[in-house]
Amino acid sequence: MNAPKPVPKPYLIRTALEEILADLVEGDPVPSERDLAAQFAVARETVRQAVHELLVEGRIERRGRGTVVSKPKLIQPLSLKSYTEGAQTMGRKPGRLLVGWEDVDPTPELAAALEIESGQQVMRLERLLLADDQRIGLESTYLPKHRFGHFTETFDPETSLYAAVRAAGVVFGAAVERIETVLASPREAELLESTTAMPMLRLNRRSVDTEDRPIEVVRSLYRGDRVAFEALLTDR
Repeated sequence: MNAPKPVPKPYLIRTALEEILADLVEGDPVPSERDLAAQFAVARETVRQAVHELLVEGRIERRGRGTVVSKPKLIQPLSLKSYTEGAQTMGRKPGRLLVGWEDVDPTPELAAALEIESGQQVMRLERLLLADDQRIGLESTYLPKHRFGHFTETFDPETSLYAAVRAAGVVFGAAVERIETVLASPREAELLESTTAMPMLRLNRRSVDTEDRPIEVVRSLYRGDRVAFEALLTDR
């Protein structure tokens, strides 16, 4: 019978760290890597690996020169609700920062998804998504210009786009959404105040109205350490 394999030291340190975090609350400082290495009599590299895992999971975060306990992740529902509604449900303050808003020539794939003819442009709206003033996501929305061109004059990009669509008399009917784990580009990481090594959640959505006419194609990139998603599943 083979002897059991020894438990890796980083796992033991991570377990000990989780016990420490259980007694702390949001914003409390976490012991430094040097102090933890001395406390558990291990190399700082061993501590650093365990700390990195907790950073990636969003349990802790860097603030200045120190590390503190993070806020709980923002839980977003997988539904036809807007990001605003999801944030408000959790008691968080939603916000948006405009990155860019322009008319662009669509790729053949985008033109097909929005069911527009060759030569027609689409509106591209790129915004940073905030929760309690933290940057949590980067969203690029493509809208058929022939249908929503008036938004250029009437829509405030720091407010809910879905509310504006509904106010225009358009009713969301259905959407197909795909979620993948990716790494951010250098530009995306900078906008999200993150790094290219931090895992991101990428959502690709195509929404249609109740008459099956395309409303939008959206590509959203969320920080995996700050956001999680959930869905209600039922067989009824």
